[in-house]
Amino acid sequence: MSFSQCPVHETLLELKKIPADRRIVHPRGRRLIEEIATLVGDIVGARAGAEHLPCIDTRVAELCDFEDDPVSVEVGIWLKARLTEHDEVFRSHAANRNCAASVCDHLTPAPCQMACPAGIDVPTYVSLIALGHDDEAIEVIRRDNPLPWVCGLVCTRPCEMMCVRARIDTPVSIKFLKAFAAERAMSVGRYHNPRKTPTTGRKVCVVGAGPGGLSAAYYLALHGHAVRVIEALPRAGGMILVGIPRYRLPSDIIDREVAKIEELGVEFRFNTRFGKDVDLESLRAEGFEAFFFAVGAHASFNLGIDGENDFPQVHGAVDFLRRVALGERHCPGKNVVVIGGGNVAIDAARTCLRLGCEKVTIAYRRTRKEMPADHEEVEQAEEEGVHFEMLTVPMAVTGEGGHVGALRCLKAKLVTVPGSNRQSPKPIEGSDYDLVADAIVSAIGQRIERHWFDRMPDLAWTHRDTIRVNTVTMETSLPGVFAAGDSVTGPATVIEAIGGGKRAAIAIDRFLAGIPQPKLPPVPVRHQRPAYLDVPAHTKMTLKRPEMPLLSVDRRRTTFQQVELGYTENQTREEARRCLRCDICRRCGKCVTICKEKMGVDALALGYLSFDHPHESDFRYTERRCISCGACAANCPTGAMRIEDRGPERILSLCGTILSRQPLVFCATCDAVIGTERYLAFIRGRLGALVTPPPNADGPLCDVCARKKGFQGGATIMATS
Repeated sequence: MSFSQCPVHETLLELKKIPADRRIVHPRGRRLIEEIATLVGDIVGARAGAEHLPCIDTRVAELCDFEDDPVSVEVGIWLKARLTEHDEVFRSHAANRNCAASVCDHLTPAPCQMACPAGIDVPTYVSLIALGHDDEAIEVIRRDNPLPWVCGLVCTRPCEMMCVRARIDTPVSIKFLKAFAAERAMSVGRYHNPRKTPTTGRKVCVVGAGPGGLSAAYYLALHGHAVRVIEALPRAGGMILVGIPRYRLPSDIIDREVAKIEELGVEFRFNTRFGKDVDLESLRAEGFEAFFFAVGAHASFNLGIDGENDFPQVHGAVDFLRRVALGERHCPGKNVVVIGGGNVAIDAARTCLRLGCEKVTIAYRRTRKEMPADHEEVEQAEEEGVHFEMLTVPMAVTGEGGHVGALRCLKAKLVTVPGSNRQSPKPIEGSDYDLVADAIVSAIGQRIERHWFDRMPDLAWTHRDTIRVNTVTMETSLPGVFAAGDSVTGPATVIEAIGGGKRAAIAIDRFLAGIPQPKLPPVPVRHQRPAYLDVPAHTKMTLKRPEMPLLSVDRRRTTFQQVELGYTENQTREEARRCLRCDICRRCGKCVTICKEKMGVDALALGYLSFDHPHESDFRYTERRCISCGACAANCPTGAMRIEDRGPERILSLCGTILSRQPLVFCATCDAVIGTERYLAFIRGRLGALVTPPPNADGPLCDVCARKKGFQGGATIMATS
């Protein structure tokens, strides 16, 4: 399917044209086509239920067998072919209520949800957190991500990168909201597992207890399968346990969320390495019918420089962090140089400080702007005392007597390389110098240890030494064997591994049931559409993303206590209220066009609706100019813009943000609502001389009462009353 088109929407448009076709003369044929159009319209409008597609199939079959009208038969055959060709898209629209092509107004997903590799329904859970329903928010999250507390602390937050609120000021703090809700739900005992389906009696083995393996085990257990997880480490967590330091992710948080997965009946076998302690044949002999590999990238790339392998004080960052995570807290040296610019390099440097190193320097071959590490992590490292040497290319490790003495480096400059969007460092001749060090940590990249798969010669690999899979189903070249996480993507993020594990679990369940696999990638599911939370325009504009409170620098340098202390409850609720509810407003801009070009009022300063050229956005502006005509709401395709009368006021709101409140004018005779003063003044200005001044009116009159009294101009007679 082309993501610029939507087969379901196109089918509806074609069906709407058919009644005008005079060739279909038989009433029964026309009736069947109209009913099918109504059902497809329900799917496009997010009104479909489980019975809609079967009803459509039944009516299409009737059309195909309708011998009294050959044209109706022709339409039926066309519809049948259409439904068959785009079966997955129709089912996704009806069941998931999401249009991946962003064409169907009521099914257009929010950018944050589409950016999430696990497809979490972000607007729904953020809205629930704003309402104080933390346990319900966690329930929504865990439909797509079994580790919300972990992700709330270490996710790289691609959702925030696409947050529309950033076009106004800053993105909503989606990541930290998730962490708050998870901690609150866990602390009050409302962090519950979904209900499992009945036991199937089928056995699945998951290799690797990292985020990908835990995710797959969680969903497979929910589907009723017996799951065993094999892990080489002594505890569950994989790379989030041994690759992420405790000051970012406390191990007890991992343990709490793993315990919830164990409650589903998942069996864990620790200190068991695939390829050494067990293999595919021995596991099959135990009755396992499907396998999922989620092996982390636990090996570091070599620097490829002289002296790298000559000194025991040269460490790979991944191995160094693993030893520290498992309890080895020895200071690697007084003066440590960490090579690299990613999150692993930052983690290694900050860990060295906490182990007692006197000076820690990060040597990176590009500038700070090009560092792939999270900018907040870089800032925190700098606050703690980590030094940075930019545009520095390592050339050799030097020393004597078996001890490192320095890292020999060259200065570099960035040059543009043809065919690349990223500038590359070019060493400057004669600029060599020594960075004094007694220990060096290499953090230039990671890889999986492929030799553990030597007993699987038919397993296909890519040129990057990762397992080759069908990216829709995560199937490998071996029947019944699936893979995801670092073993497929290379070193990636926690949320990417979770998303891959979820896709693989769905595919494994279909494999065990003998159901054909999908050909299109899964579409994120919209689980709910929570009611709007009323927020005044002034509040919406003045609420700012709160600064994350941090542990004091002195404590950070000497302990592995969690650095980010989390938001208070009030900060959390207020931050959630900043959400613009992009699951409902699809940012089409029709409201602005109608107000400015059709009505000539220009009361909506919503520049953020333009993705490519955002300009001024101020929800408060509407209050000063709005006439409460309701044209914007009448033309809104999704109901995001609403105008309604509440008591003595007429209120205009956009996804709950109250843009305008104006007092209503009531008929002096019957108390019927006439409108607002601004709207009536607008009408008077348009009608001009057509309005006859009332000689004896006691107050404003509605149309009915005005006619009874013999006045012309209806409600506009209040002009002189």
